[in-house]
Amino acid sequence: MNVRDRIQQLKEEKGAVVLAHNYCLDEVQEIADFVGDSLALSIKASEVTEPMIIFCGVTFMAESAKILNPDKKVIMPEGDAVCPMANMCSASQLEDAKQARPGAKVVGYVNTSAASKAKMDICCTSANAVKVIESLKGEEVIFVPDQNLGAYVAEKAGVPMHLWEGFCPTHQAFTPQMVEDMKAEFPGAVVMAHPECRMEVLEMADMVGSTSQMLAYAADSKEKEFIVLTERGLLHRLRRDSPLKKFHVPEVAVCPPMKMTDQRSVLKALENEGPEVELDEEVLKAARRPLERMISLR
Repeated sequence: MNVRDRIQQLKEEKGAVVLAHNYCLDEVQEIADFVGDSLALSIKASEVTEPMIIFCGVTFMAESAKILNPDKKVIMPEGDAVCPMANMCSASQLEDAKQARPGAKVVGYVNTSAASKAKMDICCTSANAVKVIESLKGEEVIFVPDQNLGAYVAEKAGVPMHLWEGFCPTHQAFTPQMVEDMKAEFPGAVVMAHPECRMEVLEMADMVGSTSQMLAYAADSKEKEFIVLTERGLLHRLRRDSPLKKFHVPEVAVCPPMKMTDQRSVLKALENEGPEVELDEEVLKAARRPLERMISLR
C-alpha cells in the first residue's frame, strides 16, 4: 500500500481530519480534507466533530486549532515548524507593551504563539484585519506582530496604531526592484500582493489580499496572467482553480517551515498519534477569547 492510501486508511480508522495551509507542499494539500488560509482554517478547526485533527502548517496554527476545539486530539506532524514572525512577539514582551500603554487594545495577528494570544483583546488574519480594527471604533490599538500588515491596515482603516517591529521573512524579501523586474519580464500581468509585503511593494500591486482573496480574485478576473507576491505554495490551488491562466512568483518566495511537512510525516503522525499539541489550561482559556471574538466578526 502506498503512503497516500495508507494515510486515507488511517484517517478512516482513527476518525482523523487533515487540515493544511495554502503554503504547504502540493503533496500535502492533495491529501488534506480541507486547505485554506489562517482564517478559514481557524473556522474549520472550530467546527471539526471528528476526534482527531492532523494539522499541516506551522505551530501557531495547530495551537489555534487546539484552543478553538480543546476536546479534540490535535496532532502536528512537524512540531519544529515554527513561524519566524511568531517568535518576534513573546508573551512577556507583549505584557511590557501593555503596561507601557494602559488602556490600549491589543490586536494580534494569528501568527503568534498561544501564550501571546492569551495577552490579546482580539485576533485577526490578513483576510479580516481591517474589519477587526474598524470594530474597535477608534480605540487606541497596539498591533502585533507584523508591522507591514499593520501599516496597510492603518492606512485602509484610516486610524493610527502602535505597530510592533515584526515581519514575515518570506514576504519581507520582496523588493520594489524585484517587482519591477517581474513586470518587465511579464508585461501586462496583474500584480497580486499579500499584505505582509512591505508598503512600497503593496503600492505597486493591482490587488492586495490574503491567499483566499487572491484565489477568488484570480478566478473571477478576466485577466490571464498574474504576478503573485506571496509564498509559492499558493500556486498549487491557483493553477487548480484557474487552469487556463498563468501565475508567476519570485524565486525567493519560500517559507522553509511550511515545507517541512510531507506525506510521510503525515503518515508517521497518524501512526504514532503524535506529536500532540498540549497547552496550559489557563493559556488555552485566555487565548480562546481573542480567537472567538475574531471569528464572531465574520
